Amino acid sequence: MKLSAIETVALAALAVALGAWIRSRLPWVERLHIPASIAGGLVFAIVNLALHQRGYIVDFDASLRDPLMLTCFSIIGFNSSFRVLRRGSKLIVLLLVMATLGGSLQNVIGSALAKAFGLSVFVGPLAGSVSLTGGPATSQAFGATFEELGVQGAATIAIASATFGIAISGLVAGALGGWLIKRHSLTSAPEATVSSNTPRVDPPLDLGRHALWIAAVLGAGAVLSRGIASTGVVMPAYIGAMTLAAIVRNADDKWHFARLSERTLERIFTALLPMFIGMAMVTLKLWELEKLAFALTVILCVQVVITIAYCAACFRLFGGDYNAAVATAGFCGVMLGITPNAMASMEALASKHGPAPRAFLAVPVVGGFLLDFANSLLITVTIAVLRLVEHVGG
Repeated sequence: MKLSAIETVALAALAVALGAWIRSRLPWVERLHIPASIAGGLVFAIVNLALHQRGYIVDFDASLRDPLMLTCFSIIGFNSSFRVLRRGSKLIVLLLVMATLGGSLQNVIGSALAKAFGLSVFVGPLAGSVSLTGGPATSQAFGATFEELGVQGAATIAIASATFGIAISGLVAGALGGWLIKRHSLTSAPEATVSSNTPRVDPPLDLGRHALWIAAVLGAGAVLSRGIASTGVVMPAYIGAMTLAAIVRNADDKWHFARLSERTLERIFTALLPMFIGMAMVTLKLWELEKLAFALTVILCVQVVITIAYCAACFRLFGGDYNAAVATAGFCGVMLGITPNAMASMEALASKHGPAPRAFLAVPVVGGFLLDFANSLLITVTIAVLRLVEHVGG
């Protein structure tokens, strides 16, 4: 069965609606703060897995998934105002440092366990910061590099591991944040209801103008991403659009030529994010997880447990308040899955417990932008260290 791009989008919308129904009918799903797009999308992914096991192949046209992803990340870029980021600079720095250290921990644990199981030590990063901290985009980008290092099917291993991480992070990130909120009796501070953005007054909604700016950034960003790739630097495809969006936003803060409205951008983001997550979940190839050998499955399960514990331990470092709890949930989503996953989990928390402006300011900038640069450097350094260790050991 072949589904067109429009039919795939419609299925994603149906998955979001199903997820909302599940949340209303199953209180434990609500209590775990599992986003509707995750809950409903996972049901469709499991149904697709069952069909696949019986020989029925559903071929999704996911060509609109990447534009949705790029649009979401470009909006994150548009919200990256330096004047605003200075307000959350401490949390941003802490998140970036702890995420980089967390990615390093994932690589060390993955490599040690891979060696214990008799696998190549280079499998460690594939089941570590490449797939978990990095996600599918980074997995795809670095797959060929690890195959050149002698890991057969490296891209498949990394993408399957990333699939595992996305599925798990959507289930545990919100639950971790909710547990912290309940355990420490945290509430959203009264001042949190005030926007954390620039003090300028938002102009009336103008979706058409904002859509034009988003389209322009997407097009120019694609050219920039190709230029980055031509230099041999391996980065996710959305970096170009996000970088240009941040440049436009900060120029607009000074000269007001685009008259960008945070309120309008937030509404566009809120509308598109569930659709992207729903499509990502619906089109998950869960049968790729069957390709994971027992050893790799154990490695990933250990990674999940340690990463959750690591994220929980960072809660006090992030401030120990309500914003820190929501940021910790997003941090867990980033460290195991993808930034949109993290945002969806944070939205689920905020919709129930109240706004967390510092968390929503810091997590997307770190998870969707800064960490990609840091993780790419980390992976490169990890490869060099592992090659040196193999050379000395050999």
